[in-house]
Amino acid sequence: MKCIVILATLLFLGACALSAGCTSPTQAGFPPVGTTAAPVPATPSTPIPAAVATPVAVETLPAEQYVDLELTKERPDYTLHLLYNGGKGEGFVQNILMKATLSDGTVVQQYMDDGTRQPRRGDELVIQGTRGSDRVEVFVTTAGRTYKVLDQPMITNL
Repeated sequence: MKCIVILATLLFLGACALSAGCTSPTQAGFPPVGTTAAPVPATPSTPIPAAVATPVAVETLPAEQYVDLELTKERPDYTLHLLYNGGKGEGFVQNILMKATLSDGTVVQQYMDDGTRQPRRGDELVIQGTRGSDRVEVFVTTAGRTYKVLDQPMITNL
């Protein structure tokens, strides 16, 4: 009786291995004899932070994850200020990114976290703007999802 159980188990495991394809070699793994594969040149890559999944349109944060952000352009030095005031969802916030496209075409990005802690109430980002019209986009990563919460031109009032 034990021989039949063992034999059935071995047949079953063999059938599983065959159906999974574990017993046949693949074409990519075994090049033909006498040919050499040319090395593929490594392309340098720039690290892209995971928090910069760029949504297309401005999105509203869910009510339970809402945070208050205040964006201003100061005179006379034209600096762009983003102030984080906290809010109902401040415990969910993982990162805040401010991306400024200046009137001279320069793009400047700054993250509110320093790599060791989440943004805290009262934290501020400051980017040197220009006298012209600068475009500012703000991205908030909260509860594992990135939202584009602000996208507005910052025009200097003379």
